Amino acid sequence: MHNVILLLALVSLMGTPYTVLMPVFAKEILHGGSHTFGFLMGASGLGALMGAVYLASRKSVLGLWKIIPLSAAIFGFGLIAFSLSRIFILSLLLMVAIGLGMITQMASSNTILQTIADDDKRGRVMSFYSMAFMGTAPFGSILAGWLADLIGVPNTIAISGVTCIIGALIFVKKLPELKKGVRSIYVKLGIIPEISRGIQTATELTVPPQE
Repeated sequence: MHNVILLLALVSLMGTPYTVLMPVFAKEILHGGSHTFGFLMGASGLGALMGAVYLASRKSVLGLWKIIPLSAAIFGFGLIAFSLSRIFILSLLLMVAIGLGMITQMASSNTILQTIADDDKRGRVMSFYSMAFMGTAPFGSILAGWLADLIGVPNTIAISGVTCIIGALIFVKKLPELKKGVRSIYVKLGIIPEISRGIQTATELTVPPQE
């Protein structure tokens, strides 16, 4: 569980502050104005909507463990490619990917945490989620502004993307251990019914018949 929160905190700290750099990127890199900034953020919102619709169409939490690092990686690669783009249309398309990766990773993390958390601990778990999601973003904005002043906006966005990819790779490395740890919870909740029935059958076979 803590690995999900840590990856979320990393993405929120290093990735999401790209939004505070968008006005500068739109003006100084793409040589646009307020309309350029508006279209960029609108494209990010479109990607976020696509990610939300995709997650809403899923019938089970199975597979979300793989989607979390995949979406974080999409977010990271999108940021890196966006930092290199100097073409407005290409930047719009990349912003769609950025919004898609960001919201998919965060919403998937939320779903996983609420699924595996015990009922009497869900409030505490979600407080950690909120702290990782919203509590780290202001510090990330300060860091992004400081870095942008030192090395420029494109380099800062690229570093943000690389950091998100590194976090996704570390998460993937721990994925087998994480999936093994939650398997019993999924069985208990009936999310994996075939395994649940198998365990129940095996248990009944070990109980001696009553005379």
